[in-house]
Amino acid sequence: MKFTVSREKLLDALKRVNSTVSSRNTLPILGNVLIEAENNQVVLTTTDLEIRISTRIEAEIEVAGSTTIPAKRLLSLVSKFEDAVVSISSDERYHAEVTCGTSCFKLLGIAPEDFPGSVELAPIRTITFKGAELKRMLGQIIYAITLNDSRKVLHGMLVSVHDNTVTMVATDSKRLAMTERSLENFSGGDGDCIIPLQAAIDIKGQADPKSDITLEVGDKMARFTTPDTVLTTKLIEGNYPNYRQVIPGSFTKQVTVATSALLGKIELVSQVLADSTGCIELKFSSDRLELRAASSDIGEGSAELPVEYSGEDMTASFNPVFLADPLRYADCETMTFKMNDGFSPVAIDGNDGFLYVIMPMRH
Repeated sequence: MKFTVSREKLLDALKRVNSTVSSRNTLPILGNVLIEAENNQVVLTTTDLEIRISTRIEAEIEVAGSTTIPAKRLLSLVSKFEDAVVSISSDERYHAEVTCGTSCFKLLGIAPEDFPGSVELAPIRTITFKGAELKRMLGQIIYAITLNDSRKVLHGMLVSVHDNTVTMVATDSKRLAMTERSLENFSGGDGDCIIPLQAAIDIKGQADPKSDITLEVGDKMARFTTPDTVLTTKLIEGNYPNYRQVIPGSFTKQVTVATSALLGKIELVSQVLADSTGCIELKFSSDRLELRAASSDIGEGSAELPVEYSGEDMTASFNPVFLADPLRYADCETMTFKMNDGFSPVAIDGNDGFLYVIMPMRH
């Protein structure tokens, strides 16, 4: 194998596939990137046996072939090269020579036959998203996924298709984030699947806002396809909790706030809290929202925000991180707080399909 490729394109491709590579792999081959060169393109593939990422780039192929070499080492080298073109060749033992300008490195390889093969996926349903739309939907919820719960189903996000609507949900049992959109390009039947957190993070990073992304869901696997990258992931097995039952059916109080303004006040008042175990008290009244926080080690602070509030005066306390997260990540200009009292679940509505439910703290 021998090919020449743009350093910039190679670097971008290596960054895309390195998220599945761990330095703690028990199988050395899982620390390698599979490089396949033919037909004027190079395909780079990595896997951790749960997620598989393949991406392709254009290249000048002198000799077609394949090898596997350490992925993170190659990424580190290419990121430090200074010239515009990189050449990679491999010998009969699959060891690779990587050159860029006057720099030359030899990396020990492993036979590509030892690299785990791809798994066939028979789609049950297929959804095509606009890249910008999918990135936004993922950003609105993935911060609420937890890996610290013994229930494996909470280690990923629910993707539910029903009545021509796709709903994505994440919860750590303390708060819930969900976003939904009407489907414009969909085939197959209704149903649910649970996408692992790392796969959701990866595809959010891979998604080009200007290109379409196709999600194909099979029985135990799902595949995201962009114009140049394919990400295949195992699904988390099990039944996701009934998230609808934690959303109150009605509310007696509500207030709409400018997202950035409220986030700024939360970050300001949080300065007197020693850590995330503290709380911020929100006092809602007819013309203003008052935020207060205090800690025995630092002191106390308050700030106000003018609002138009409907309902009786009400006070509720919240975990500052849980309160700030939807404001920071949901990408909504305004949000409407919907409440009944200071002890029942509070819904934060982004007014565009995004909804966040949080329990007030008792203190």
